[in-house]
Amino acid sequence: MGVLIGYVLFGMTISIIMTGLGLVALAGIVVRNGILLVEFTDLLKAQGVKTREAIIEAGKTRITPVILTASATVLGLIPLAVGFNINFVSLFATFQPHIHFGGDNVMFFGPLAWTIIFGLTFATFLTLVLIPVMYYIIYTRDVRSTRRKTAKKHNKTNR
Repeated sequence: MGVLIGYVLFGMTISIIMTGLGLVALAGIVVRNGILLVEFTDLLKAQGVKTREAIIEAGKTRITPVILTASATVLGLIPLAVGFNINFVSLFATFQPHIHFGGDNVMFFGPLAWTIIFGLTFATFLTLVLIPVMYYIIYTRDVRSTRRKTAKKHNKTNR
């Protein structure tokens, strides 16, 4: 969703191959962040913390690594996305780097970088909000379902 919003908002064209590759890379990063959040919540629950408190504590504890990973990735991809080029040969030989933006590499790698930047920016906040909410919704649904099943069994044995 964030990728589409970013491309539409900035009026950019989509390269099927590199945008697709960016989506695969993005999915891996976002899924890893979600798994870390859920695993930490499960670890806290195994230690006896109530589910609601475990979700809140996991969110507070994992927010820093998730945001740091996402921001480092986004900031690291910006030079690739804008085509930042430095001529290192002239930099070391004559101390003139001949910095310029654009070029062939941005035409090829730009869509990949922008896909990850747009998607990760959107998905990071979604991960930190949506994953805990969905975890809690699924947990409460399972608790209600278990209570209904127990109540039905109890009602059948009392007849």
